[in-house]
Amino acid sequence: MNPNARPFPIPVVAALGPGSQPEDETLDYMPMPSGMDTYRPPVLPEPEELAGHAIATQVLQAVIDAVAASLRGEAVAPIPLGGLPANELALVNQVLGEGEVSAQVLARPETRSFGADAVRVRVQESVFAGVWRVLAIDDDGALHDHIEVGAIPAALIEAARDDAQAPRTPPGPLPAQMVNVPTILVELADQRERWSPGQDAHVVNLTLLPLSPDDIAHIDHQLGTGRVVILSRGYGNCRITNTLAANTWRVVYYNSQDKVILNAIEVSTLPEVACAAQEDLADTHERLSEVLQWVEQA
Repeated sequence: MNPNARPFPIPVVAALGPGSQPEDETLDYMPMPSGMDTYRPPVLPEPEELAGHAIATQVLQAVIDAVAASLRGEAVAPIPLGGLPANELALVNQVLGEGEVSAQVLARPETRSFGADAVRVRVQESVFAGVWRVLAIDDDGALHDHIEVGAIPAALIEAARDDAQAPRTPPGPLPAQMVNVPTILVELADQRERWSPGQDAHVVNLTLLPLSPDDIAHIDHQLGTGRVVILSRGYGNCRITNTLAANTWRVVYYNSQDKVILNAIEVSTLPEVACAAQEDLADTHERLSEVLQWVEQA
């Protein structure tokens, strides 16, 4: 070593690599959903307990036939459950179980009265995707219980369509400081004007836009809130509500801690996250056929 050499001006670092250097900041990621609902086969009674349930077997066979018809693109009529003996209905309920999507249609505000049920239609997907239990309640209290097969029960689409056609008082003007809101409303109006059934959904992701909570509240006020509420619990939770604008839906995803991770508006017949796909129906046909074979063997 040269004794007259000057010291090296940059200190030598002996330890390199991850974790060797101090970090001024730590990344704090929002927790994502930690669980996902998957298909769980129904817990069936013992074979001797199933003996003699011919009516329940007929209902399940009708469901399988309806699924097959739907896969062929045919129109499928609802399968009524009214009048079934309690033990037969209990077996049907046990086989179908409860899936990840549920929904309800509220009564019109002008028809709601104190003490009356505010929910007019209750929907629960079974553990077999595309097979839905639908309970409709008339204004006079009469119940209509049936099974529907398809992407989504018709009552949800019909209620959203009726909401969009009902007379409505135009909302007031927007505050001048909400400079980003008019652009979003114009975009949605343009998409509604040009959208047609079968077209891909148009999604406006509010989470990625420079919007304040007041901005989003005013967008919701301008669009209005309809009577259809859908909850999908596939991966985290997704809450879907219709607006009073045609084919326009509010779609909000939550993580396992119920924090919003995606806030969107979708122009479509109904958001796909709530619907059963053709692949789901094909899987349902296979699984439900296996269950019916078990019941028939009893």
